[in-house]
Amino acid sequence: MTTETLDRIEDLAGQRGFGDLYARVQQFYAHQMQLFDLHDADGWAATFTEDAVFTVPTVPGPVRGRAELAANVLRNRARQGDSGEQHRHWIGMLDVQGGPDGSLRTRCYALVYVTPRGGSSEVLRVCVMEDVLVLVDGEWLTRRRVVTRDDLA
Repeated sequence: MTTETLDRIEDLAGQRGFGDLYARVQQFYAHQMQLFDLHDADGWAATFTEDAVFTVPTVPGPVRGRAELAANVLRNRARQGDSGEQHRHWIGMLDVQGGPDGSLRTRCYALVYVTPRGGSSEVLRVCVMEDVLVLVDGEWLTRRRVVTRDDLA
């Protein structure tokens, strides 16, 4: 990461630019979660670094790299197709902190809503999502994600 990039992040994370940074991170998550819910496997995987690690209790071990991330989305699409359910992910209570290396540490609540075909929506899971975001070629990407579920805590 260049000195110019680090200076830019420091400016954005400072008081005068924090609102801009926060809005960009919120937009990143809105885009990323919509790609996930639309089952755009390659698009969603592209929002992670090539060597990303994603840990979530719904799979037996960490998911590593874009190919495994995309495969996970395709598995979810097949499961939801078989069940007739639609899942939607809602991110809220987002906390953004600058890391010493220019990365961002984020922590938020992720609610997963399920809607059965012809039925009413309800909350399926309440989770905490903790990420490390890095700036790559001017775009934020997820380098590491850890999701925990309230019902398994």
